[in-house]
Amino acid sequence: MSSPEPKELAVVVGGSGALGSAIVDALIAAGLRVVSVARSAGAPEKAGAGRADHVVPLMADLACDEAIDAISAAIDAPVAMVVHAPGVPVAGGVLDVPPSLLGEACNIKAGGFVRLVRAVDHRLREKSRLVAIGGHYGFEPTAYAATAGVANAALANLVRQMSWAYGPRGITAHLVAPGPADTGRLHNVAAARAAREGKEVEEVLADMRAESAIGAFVEPAQIGWAVRTLLAPEADALAGSTLFLDAGRRRAIP
Repeated sequence: MSSPEPKELAVVVGGSGALGSAIVDALIAAGLRVVSVARSAGAPEKAGAGRADHVVPLMADLACDEAIDAISAAIDAPVAMVVHAPGVPVAGGVLDVPPSLLGEACNIKAGGFVRLVRAVDHRLREKSRLVAIGGHYGFEPTAYAATAGVANAALANLVRQMSWAYGPRGITAHLVAPGPADTGRLHNVAAARAAREGKEVEEVLADMRAESAIGAFVEPAQIGWAVRTLLAPEADALAGSTLFLDAGRRRAIP
């Protein structure tokens, strides 16, 4: 008697970070095994700590084309979802960011998403979900978050392209765009902004909370909830669209 097909997979890039870890937990709760991909030594194992039965750690650098073969070789079952959630360099505002870091951020965010999808293409099936984690600053530009703004704006365009490219196969692409999430990365952004503006970090954090209609940052678990929701068959209706999880920050219509 042949062995049963292994449980379906989710592949999460950035699974060792604060947002990625919450996403991994949500997908495990949904019944998936998770291949957790990180670019630095030790990070994939960190993502799988205490979750050995559910997480397959993998080191691969999504900024390089070699990641395609590395991820492809680790896939042993149908892929229900990929989630691209890498961090980008925190490099200050548009007035002082090194121009080369803008290109690096786009390579990690947009180029990395292309590499991830190509790596799993042979294991995608109808209703597989291609999910990229973007961000509020890709739609509401500021003067103090240059890399996040530029890279996430590029990612929004790419997700729409993926939607049209994979739609004929019944595969949908989605962008999740959180507002500032209460993580260490947010505090790094606040510190860079504080240095530029000559303020205390806590003062900057208070200003950032005030940009929300409810005076709040987004919690990582809320992002995990949104990603898990996209597994539902009803999420077909969201093909190519952006889920804004901004705690009431976005002012533009639509």
